[in-house]
Amino acid sequence: MSSPTVTASVVICVYTEKRWDDIVDAVESVAAQDVPAAETLVVVDHNAALLARAQEKFGPAGVRVLPNTNKQGLSGARNTAIAEAVGDVIVFLDDDAKARQGWLAALLAPYSDPTVAAVGGIAHPRWPRNRPRVLPGSAPYDPNATGELDWIVGCTYTGQPTYQTEVRNLMGCNMSFRREVFERIGGFAEDIGRIGKNPLGCEETELCIRARQAYTRAGEKIRIVFEPAAAVDHRVSVDRVEWAYLRRRSWAEGLSKAAVSKLVGSEDALSTERSYVAKVLPTAVLRELREGRVSSAAAVVTALACTTAGYVRGKLPGATAGVHLPAAENTSARPTSGG
Repeated sequence: MSSPTVTASVVICVYTEKRWDDIVDAVESVAAQDVPAAETLVVVDHNAALLARAQEKFGPAGVRVLPNTNKQGLSGARNTAIAEAVGDVIVFLDDDAKARQGWLAALLAPYSDPTVAAVGGIAHPRWPRNRPRVLPGSAPYDPNATGELDWIVGCTYTGQPTYQTEVRNLMGCNMSFRREVFERIGGFAEDIGRIGKNPLGCEETELCIRARQAYTRAGEKIRIVFEPAAAVDHRVSVDRVEWAYLRRRSWAEGLSKAAVSKLVGSEDALSTERSYVAKVLPTAVLRELREGRVSSAAAVVTALACTTAGYVRGKLPGATAGVHLPAAENTSARPTSGG
């Protein structure tokens, strides 16, 4: 296999020892790639015990284990990695995701086009047992099939492309950006990112939109590419296949979309969602009703209702007053050594 045209720093952000086995699997899956990364960084989010354990386990293998030096949360940890990374491309892999063989090569290949600024891949859910009724799909027994609500568990969902194409934004479980993007526009917005089990998110959506808007204003074309050949398996914990999590995650998604719309405008913030709500969700409800799976049809309706309610709440005066964009200079000055 030919070498990619860019070098990659692979980042895995971690926060709890409860995911230790997942963390080990994630790091080992990066090491097993046929195209090697320039470096692997494990960033520990304000957890001294986990930091020590990770340094002891991964340090001898050449993995750089760093503490999050920014605000607690996934966005702060990612921004720590951005400031430290030496690769041309910074790749983000979730701590409970395991990369399939060929993942990194597929993720880096589109960067041969200089207009490509970001590339993301597919995330297959790995359920505790079978696909749950609360997260329905048209092929419930196919481990590689998608469901309409799989975004709730951070995985690729029905309605997303099935071939390489340009998209508005990438999913955080499996994504990459040219380092120069962060130098131009700053890092992830730390006011809207996930903190521990808090299901707020959409920081990846906001960053992708902000990047496209910034380059467009400068008269430059960039492409954000979805590449399904770059595949990972994303473990879904038992607590995330329950009705309570469906409602909580959907509400949080609505709040997050409201925060994103404040930062980048509602037109860009909701452009993909309008088609999803108008076409994908009604098809799912009708299919589940035809198959006699009333509870699954109700799950789709519930997710939409809770997301809408969260968005309305987030648009009320003062609801997103604390949300701010990061400054570009916060991430542009990185150390020249790998210390």
